[in-house]
Order: sequence, then structure tokens, then C-alpha cells
Amino acid sequence: MSADRQVSVLKEQFIPDTIFLFVAKGTIQTYDGNKRSLFKRGDAVIAQKNRLAKYELSVNRDTFEPIVFCFEEDFLREFKLKHNIQTKGIRIRDSFIILQKNKLINSFITSIKPYHKGIMELEKEFETVKYEELLLILLKVNPDLTDVLFDFRKPGKIDLEAFMNKHYAFNVSNERFATLTGRSLSAFKRDFKTIFNDTPSHWLVIKRLEEAHYLINHLGRKPKDFYLDLGFESLSHFSVAYKNKFGYPPSRQSDLR
Repeated sequence: MSADRQVSVLKEQFIPDTIFLFVAKGTIQTYDGNKRSLFKRGDAVIAQKNRLAKYELSVNRDTFEPIVFCFEEDFLREFKLKHNIQTKGIRIRDSFIILQKNKLINSFITSIKPYHKGIMELEKEFETVKYEELLLILLKVNPDLTDVLFDFRKPGKIDLEAFMNKHYAFNVSNERFATLTGRSLSAFKRDFKTIFNDTPSHWLVIKRLEEAHYLINHLGRKPKDFYLDLGFESLSHFSVAYKNKFGYPPSRQSDLR
């Protein structure tokens, strides 16, 4: 990110429930460990639950204005039973699914304006009706969303090494990593030790610092431009960890190249 483009990286990096996002104004960038996406005004997106994601907002451009519907599992279970929804066993890999432009979605967004009180808040009397209406529209627009919306299974056990090498920059707890890789916390730590011969906490710091060293030494990047992207909570935290690892502060790196 350049110095003339201020960016705010949100810390909410775990998606616990399926989310519908409509960008009413501005832009938002997302990264899920595999893919970067840019969503702009008029885009409608489904964010899949039980995924990790980073969000970047350009704060010196148009004010970002989202309309968000968060579908909790209990509500979805009731809807599935009420409408006799049958899943199809279709898996969509992308964490963020952009929906094709559609008049039904645009008309729905217009229809909620009189009842819309905030990003995720409708007037209570209309909340259930509008949530159900949106679900019916989404299923009509894209029937393959059935398995995205109504998959209530917990994450299964997956390749721990591949997952951690893709998601090491996400600043989430070991408990969250354990859940997302289909393990109990104790099994996660045990498998991690077997694979990496290290503890998760120590390995994550070293992995992030090695990536930082590459970004500074080989790409000429400045720490202030990427420390959040690598999962460090503050620039001072990053600088101390970097000096402890390499014996000098990151500000001296340019002199050593």
C-alpha cells in the first residue's frame, strides 16, 4: 500500500456466520489466505462462515457504506425446515462469492431503506420478513448457494501444514486455528509439534518475521506498510520482535542490503 493511500485493516478476521454484504458506497478489499478480491459500489457478496478473512478499506476515498445481513445457524435451520430445502452436496471453495448483478437483489436493497437503521439492523417488526425474503431471492438467483447457506457441518480435519502455511499471517488464537483445521486444541498442538517441531505461537512469530525480512530486504517495503498484514498488532511490537530475531531493528535493514 502506498503512503498516499491510507488503509484501515479491520481485526475481525474470523467469519462465524454466513454473511450477505451489499456495497452501497465505497470499496472494500478482502483476502482469505488464497485470493484477494475488490468489491465496489453495487456489488453483492456472500461471505462463507468458518473462514478467515482480512478486510481493507480506503479511508481517504468515498466513505464505505455496507448493508449487511448476518444469517445465524438457528435461523437458517428453521428456514430450511419451513421451506423443505434440500442440499445438493456442492462445495464452493471461495470464501467470498460475488453474485451476478440482478434486479431482484437491487429491488430488495431499495425495499429495506424505510426499515434500515444501520449496517446490520432493521426495525424489529420487519427483521424476520426481510431476512426470509432475502434468502428466497438468493436461492432463486443462485440455486447453488443452497449448500453454502445450509451446510451446518463443523470444519473437517484438513492438512494442517498446508493450512498454516497459507494462513500464518492471520492474527487469531490457537483455539480458532484448531477449530478451522478440524481438531481439538490438544490435537492441534500435538499435530503441530509433529509437523513443525515447534509450538504454534513460536512458529507463527518466526514465520511472520522471515516474511517481513524478505519484504524489507528484497522488495524494499517499509514495515509501516505491511506489519498489520503479517498479523502484528502494532508497529512497536513488530520492531521489538524483529530486533530480537535478527539482532538489529528493521529501520537498519536498508543500510545492510
